[in-house]
Amino acid sequence: MSDAATKPDAAPERELTDGFHLVIDALKLNGVETIYGVPGIPITDFGRMAQGAGIRVISFRHEQNAGNAAAIAGYLTKKPGVCLTVSAPGFLNGLAALANATTNCFPMILISGSSEREIVDLQQGDYEEMDQLAIAKPLCKAAYRVLHAADIGIAVARAIRAAVSGRPGGVYLDLPAKLFGQVMDAEAGAKSLVKVIDPAPAQIPAPAAIKRALDTLKSAKRPLIILGKGAAYAQADADIRAFVEKSGAPFLPMSMAKGLLPDTHPQCAGAARSTALAEADVVVMMGARLNWLLSHGKGKSWGAPGSKRFIQIDIEPREMDSNVEIVAPVVGDMGSCVSALLDGMGAHWPAPPPEWMKKIVDKREDNIAKMAPRLMNNNSPMDYHGALGVLRAIVKERPDAILVNEGANTLDLTRGIVDIHQPRKRLDVGTWGVMGVGMGYCVAAAIETKKPVLAIVGDSAFGFSGIEIETICRYDLPVCVVVFNNNGIYRGTDVNAGGGADPATTVFVKDARYDIMMRAFGGAGANATSPDELRRAVNAAMDSGKPTLVNACIDPSAGTESGRIGNLNPQSVVKKK
Repeated sequence: MSDAATKPDAAPERELTDGFHLVIDALKLNGVETIYGVPGIPITDFGRMAQGAGIRVISFRHEQNAGNAAAIAGYLTKKPGVCLTVSAPGFLNGLAALANATTNCFPMILISGSSEREIVDLQQGDYEEMDQLAIAKPLCKAAYRVLHAADIGIAVARAIRAAVSGRPGGVYLDLPAKLFGQVMDAEAGAKSLVKVIDPAPAQIPAPAAIKRALDTLKSAKRPLIILGKGAAYAQADADIRAFVEKSGAPFLPMSMAKGLLPDTHPQCAGAARSTALAEADVVVMMGARLNWLLSHGKGKSWGAPGSKRFIQIDIEPREMDSNVEIVAPVVGDMGSCVSALLDGMGAHWPAPPPEWMKKIVDKREDNIAKMAPRLMNNNSPMDYHGALGVLRAIVKERPDAILVNEGANTLDLTRGIVDIHQPRKRLDVGTWGVMGVGMGYCVAAAIETKKPVLAIVGDSAFGFSGIEIETICRYDLPVCVVVFNNNGIYRGTDVNAGGGADPATTVFVKDARYDIMMRAFGGAGANATSPDELRRAVNAAMDSGKPTLVNACIDPSAGTESGRIGNLNPQSVVKKK
């Protein structure tokens, strides 16, 4: 008898998996379809493998721009946008976007490779060594480090739930390099994965809170509703519109809430903002915060002290009374709160006194009439109003397009002049007012919505993320970037106070041609020196659906210091001899 006949059957070979595949499988299990990031050690292969597994991996030129893309993807989809970076410097670049996402309540997960824990803790000088978890914790909603492959499923699940539950925000997931190469039984690995069930459960408001809010609103003589981006994020568009229209009150949209109801809606008080804020007696805050963007709910813009009663709807109870007393706090998710308010209003809700709405309408129409001639000029070089008059008409004709907006004067004037007609069609600098979000937002908006994107950005703001026009060209995205080029920050006419050869600190290269940059990457470029040229160039770009940059030449003397927030810029009172 042969030896082969007497040997027992060989044990079947076990199928194995590793950290790379477990992270990818965990993300796919939870519906992640796109990752934004920058490749490099130790996550280069992860990006390749994720792409091979069917996840779309969008590779940027700088991690902060990738992080901004992930953040706005979270805002647009209500699912956490995912950003992938290398360790230390790459992590820090992404962390700026993560902190901004948390401040703006955008769900986002930053995944970064890192050095091994035992080396970091003893500070032994590893490649890009940094205690990333400790640094991230104060700047986001939650931060987790994964040391064992078997814990990857739980870690991804916790990150997703933390990002979208309650008030959304940013989450950091730290993955040391050795984790990716850890091997375990494939069957056990599959069982370790977690599909998150109901990651953002409804938070139903208390009936007593709803009644208190409605009683307060009903007693108002001059009610005002302020819509914030939290209301836009909720995607409860039909109920929010029904509530506003049923109340009969004028509404004031914050910048990223524009379009929840069209800016042309008869109840919109956008062009009568000062009158509405100063004279309202009851203010309903819907997903908006009384922070610096609303003068903290006090001061001259709000009229006489104590003249207001506030109703506030927010999912975060700690937001109540943050600056002023909230007489009717309503805590819960926006959709549930607005639904409950509508039910409580019944079939017949008393309209506010007609003279209040008439006052708002008269002021609005007067301001619009005063502005109209300024928007119709055809000056060359252009001023902001002539250029924005053209873009206002283009957006009206293309209400489905996403508008991305950043800058100082470019931001402030666009917000007030360009009407938005549909929800979540305006993306801008948000709560912190940071520059540099523009090109990342353009990429994610085009990818997540499959809609054309029009960016209106100042030349200074463009400089923060302008290299990403290469990314826009590489992925052939339907993005038209209009750079308002006035040769500098605020204005291009500042002079060196010391009289030296160096230009003033706020002045750029005169008559720079940003459109040639786009052509260098294979996109289309145009130089516009008048509103008529701008109209032709932008319409051609939007019709083509191809990456385009229009260099809009703005009079260098146009613009004001810091836009509309010059009061925040301290002034020296000391004069040197």
